[in-house]
Amino acid sequence: MAHKKGQGSSRNGRDSPGQHRGIKKYGGEHVVPGNILVRQVGTVVHPGANVGMGKDFTIFATIEGEVTFERVGKDRKRVSVYTPEQKTAAAARAKPAPAKAKKPAAEGAAPAKKPAAKAKAPAAKA
Repeated sequence: MAHKKGQGSSRNGRDSPGQHRGIKKYGGEHVVPGNILVRQVGTVVHPGANVGMGKDFTIFATIEGEVTFERVGKDRKRVSVYTPEQKTAAAARAKPAPAKAKKPAAEGAAPAKKPAAKAKAPAAKA
């Protein structure tokens, strides 16, 4: 008979280190040329002005300036780096969003309500 208890083996117990993906410099941060802004798989964030993209989709700064994340269309994000001069020029060129005009309500008038549905009269029995 065995005088030691048999030791079972586990098929688990292996793991690999994380790949450290994600945003490395956030909007408003100051960067110098070569700073990595985003590490990603595919173009989750697209390159904008004054940035470059490596073959592994890493986005990096090409000038010294401030990081800006922008929306392009409905579902696309873009990262750019602007110098203070470029940022003020871009703000001056940007068109303000058109404000939706509301119809002025008549003075002292209550808000309009939907007319109530009329109840059907019961049919007369003959």
